[in-house]
Amino acid sequence: MRVFLVAGELSGDILGAGLMQALKTRHPDVEFRGIGGPRMIGEGLESLYPLETLSVMGLVEVLKHLPELLKVRRALRREALAWRPDVMVGIDAPDFNLGLEKQLRAAGIPTAHYVSPSVWAWRQGRVRKIARAVDAILTFLPFEAAFYERHRVPVAFVGHPLADDMPLVNDRDAARQALGLKADVPLLALLPGSRANEIRFLGATFLEAAERLCERIPDLELVVPAASALRHQELEALLVNHPTLTERVHLLDGRSREAMTASDAVLLASGTAALEAMLCHRPMVVAYRMAPTTHWLARHLVKTDWISLPNLIARETLVPELIQHAATPEAIAEQLAVWFADPGARQDMERRFTTLHAALQRGASQRAAEAVTAVAERRPLPARVLPEKIEEVS
Repeated sequence: MRVFLVAGELSGDILGAGLMQALKTRHPDVEFRGIGGPRMIGEGLESLYPLETLSVMGLVEVLKHLPELLKVRRALRREALAWRPDVMVGIDAPDFNLGLEKQLRAAGIPTAHYVSPSVWAWRQGRVRKIARAVDAILTFLPFEAAFYERHRVPVAFVGHPLADDMPLVNDRDAARQALGLKADVPLLALLPGSRANEIRFLGATFLEAAERLCERIPDLELVVPAASALRHQELEALLVNHPTLTERVHLLDGRSREAMTASDAVLLASGTAALEAMLCHRPMVVAYRMAPTTHWLARHLVKTDWISLPNLIARETLVPELIQHAATPEAIAEQLAVWFADPGARQDMERRFTTLHAALQRGASQRAAEAVTAVAERRPLPARVLPEKIEEVS
């Protein structure tokens, strides 16, 4: 079996390596060619270009590198047509991969795309382009699969790799012990984001909200994982302006999952961190601010009732979302106080998050390999899509 794989960044390299491992279990003689990083190369990929070739972000940067990117895509097309793989799998990087997938599919090579673009949220017309480009799309989340089913695009819900990586049962006390935190104090995990702009727009607001919450909960402590050395410096600089928090804050280098597991509740920016908090089974408040122009565009372009993944997965408002002008220190503190005031509500939410976690813990790499094999053999995809709203898991 021959598989042509194209990953565009480090997260795709991780996904691709897992898929390759699962495919090798099914097809010991499988061969891999395309683009990948160190993990995929370690699994046996012959990478025709460095992974960094496709790791271009931002409109200006993409335009600057567009001639080179188009040249690479033409070269990959020639290589794939000469090699004649049984299937081509594009891993994320939709702007690059969907065009290549469409060309190869038109030439008779079956194609699959692993990781859905956020087509369900904005620019929904892209689903027609996806339908022309792929024989199957592999999604992490059940509501994504339901979206494609409604648009008659072949789809396989494979589950989320993060859900596979994180335990279905976690230990708050063990996490606190590992971080050197007290076992018997109320603890808030505070994650204002991993990007400089997120710290800029949210950092001070989050700390002011924490100050107000401390007025209600005198023995409250905070654990703040910094995503990088630079974010650590930025957070340290912000904390200088909040001396009342100095003795309460535990500023960490990374270790965000341990911090969330150790906590009673989490305050975070919208994004993957909200999914991780859900997979740690911790109640949360999601807040987000952005530049006014960006927010105006988002309001007019994004078509979804929620922005946080826990609510999107559940298809209901499980966690509070405070966006832009609603994300004030007072409002954030008020919402957080609810979780700390009601242990029963926290336990109910932890149980609900455990249910959602189990629904996503499906063995994503193995299921992706099963779907890719079906595409290569031109068989129907496995029918394993969950309902849009997850009530319980048997």
